[in-house]
Amino acid sequence: MRVLIDTNVLADVLLGRDPYYDIAYSILTMCADKKVYGYMAAHSIPNLFYILRKSMTKEERREVLKDICQIVKVEGIDSFKIISALDNVDFDDFEDCLQEECAVAVSADYIVTRNAKDFVSSRIPAILPEQFLEKYKDIMQT
Repeated sequence: MRVLIDTNVLADVLLGRDPYYDIAYSILTMCADKKVYGYMAAHSIPNLFYILRKSMTKEERREVLKDICQIVKVEGIDSFKIISALDNVDFDDFEDCLQEECAVAVSADYIVTRNAKDFVSSRIPAILPEQFLEKYKDIMQT
C-alpha cells in the first residue's frame, strides 16, 4: 500500500493539532513501521517550514523535517510535473494539483488529506485520515 500524505496531515502531527493529531500520528506510525509506504510531495517541506515558523525555531524546524523525511519518502517536483499541473484545469488549487502529480508518480493508492473534496478530479482517490484508518485498521494489528 502506497499513500501520499498531504501537507495538512503532516502539519497536524508536527503542530499537535487537536482533534486531528492522534489519527495523523497513527498514519505516520504505519509508515515508520513500514506497514504502509508513505510519501510526501517535495513542496510540502518548504510549506511546512513556513507553517511551523511561529511554533519552532529554525533549528527545530530543520530537525523535525529531517525526521519526517526518515519516515516518508519525498517525491520530487520537476518541470514535467509542473507543466502537467499548470495544464490541468480540473483543479482550482495549484498546490493540490502538484500533490496529485506526485501521487501519480509514486503510484499511490490514496492521497491522505483532510481536504478530500479538493481532489474530486484527482486520478488518485483522496481519503480522509480517519477513513483510511478505519479501512486499513487491520494493517495496524500486524
